[in-house]
Amino acid sequence: MLVRSFLELCKPKIVFLLTVTALVGMLLSINFYSNIAAGLYSLLGFTFLAASSASLNQIFDRETDKNMKRTRGRPLAKGNLTLTSALIFTSTLMFLGSSLMLYYSNILTFLITTFGFVFYSLIYTIYLKWNTPQNIVIGGLSGALPPLIGWTAVTNEISLLPLILVLVIFLWTPPHFWPLAIDRMEEYKKEGVPMMPIAKGVSRTKKEMLMYALLLTGASITPFLYGLTGYFYLISTVALNGYFIYLCIIYLNDRKNQLSMKIFNFSVTYMFLFFLATYLDFLLSFYV
Repeated sequence: MLVRSFLELCKPKIVFLLTVTALVGMLLSINFYSNIAAGLYSLLGFTFLAASSASLNQIFDRETDKNMKRTRGRPLAKGNLTLTSALIFTSTLMFLGSSLMLYYSNILTFLITTFGFVFYSLIYTIYLKWNTPQNIVIGGLSGALPPLIGWTAVTNEISLLPLILVLVIFLWTPPHFWPLAIDRMEEYKKEGVPMMPIAKGVSRTKKEMLMYALLLTGASITPFLYGLTGYFYLISTVALNGYFIYLCIIYLNDRKNQLSMKIFNFSVTYMFLFFLATYLDFLLSFYV
């Protein structure tokens, strides 16, 4: 029970998705294959830091989490963990993650990861979330960094492809999260969180979701246009984005918002399939 509570404190599903995108960032560089062990240890360090950031987020939001259906089962909100034990656990993860990353990767990677940690745990959690309907848009930058972190961990340099992947995740975040915000709008309103559908209305939120889905399509096609990826990537990306745009279009006329969770769940699948297609295209480039 205690182990499960500490695991839940880390937001394991989110951390897993972040780790996968960071791993793909590594796998896309041939440098990774010359020292796989160092890359994986560095990835473990990133995972620990991402988990500590998620834990810190729950520590700050522990009182608010008690009042929302989506979050009232979290370990601190439910009372399964004490604040002291959560702080010790979070600090331990932070120390282990920093140590692994500094030893097995490089300063550039550590600085980018630290920026993402501070941006999410402090700037987003404490300020952005409560003060602007653009909280998810701006705050999404921290969650978009893993592909770049994975790349720099094995190359010690910033390149175009991982930067485009960062842009893809950044543009994906609003149409990913806003359907959930619409579905849980009353809960956010009760807690005073100015999510987009509350501050600007559901109709405008849906229109902006479509706008971001279109921008996402443009950004995700860019690697092919620059010759960084092949036709498998292009076909996969067009198919994924085409369906995402279709969902956003029919969502415009969904007055009862029945598609909210369908779009939210598909957006998670989208991200996994997008990065899988990106890596498979990388592998195909060696054999075709």
